[in-house]
Amino acid sequence: MRFIDASEDRWQTVCDQLVPPTGPVLFTLEQWASHRDAWPRDRAAGVSLPNTADVEALGADVQRWALIVLQFPKWTDGRAYSQARLLRTRLRFGGEVRAAGDALVDMLPLLQRSGFDAVQLRSDQSVSAAQRALRFFAGHYQGDVTERRPLFARPQS
Repeated sequence: MRFIDASEDRWQTVCDQLVPPTGPVLFTLEQWASHRDAWPRDRAAGVSLPNTADVEALGADVQRWALIVLQFPKWTDGRAYSQARLLRTRLRFGGEVRAAGDALVDMLPLLQRSGFDAVQLRSDQSVSAAQRALRFFAGHYQGDVTERRPLFARPQS
């Protein structure tokens, strides 16, 4: 899991419809719709999605993005977990899936198991505590986006 410091993030956002001239650009879904057709295929693009977006309706655009940022407006709203899982399993998205918004240390193990590989923690959260949280559980019985099948113990003969 990568921890993103907003002050050092290489992804630039579009402000007042002005697209930065170089480097990777992070669009809203609406901004992407207006730039999609002219966007060069060799320049990195990403999209920030609200947790209400239907990721299955994104179509072929998903494969053009290098980054998808999923929003947690409140830590108690877990719809972005489902979005991440769908992106990884059904849509086979291979780029970076990043959590942003009200992302807390306690969420890290489930974020990782759902398909997130980066997080921008809420400002009052500690990266060192987040790294410890990722080591809380040595294993799981049920599958996740990286382990698709349950892990059963074989009976001893």
